[in-house]
Amino acid sequence: MLKFFRIASVLEGVSYLVILCVTLGFIDRAYVFNIGMTHGALFVLYFVLSLLASHKQGWSVVVWLLVLLAAFIPFAFIPVEMFLQKELRRSKVLAS
Repeated sequence: MLKFFRIASVLEGVSYLVILCVTLGFIDRAYVFNIGMTHGALFVLYFVLSLLASHKQGWSVVVWLLVLLAAFIPFAFIPVEMFLQKELRRSKVLAS
């Protein structure tokens, strides 16, 4: 579950940066609909997987809210990725 959430987190973060590139004029506005729909689907996936991962990992509501808040801040997916790597290592140690 955590591996899927890591992938969704990075994809959602990159899609958010692509939307910002459209806003800044680096990408043509003709692609707004396709980029927006892709980002929306990835955000919904991120939201659902964050709920499932937080339940499975036993995160507090505050940790889950911080992970969710990171979806709204550019480049915040990088610290989330570092946190998820740490959690993945912790869960592997507990499993063995």
